[in-house]
Amino acid sequence: MVLVLKKGASKKEMDNISAKLHVAKGVDTKKYGGTIKLKEDPLAIQKKMRDEWQ
Repeated sequence: MVLVLKKGASKKEMDNISAKLHVAKGVDTKKYGGTIKLKEDPLAIQKKMRDEWQ
């Protein structure tokens, strides 16, 4: 979604854009923070995955 706010926009136009921004919702990623327990360093996992490509 793209919303354009032009210079000199009226208060009503700004309120419309603000309302549209608050309606658009995404995924709450904060609730997933810290839920994966890794046995290995993430950087080491990434390096292994990259080596598989070659």
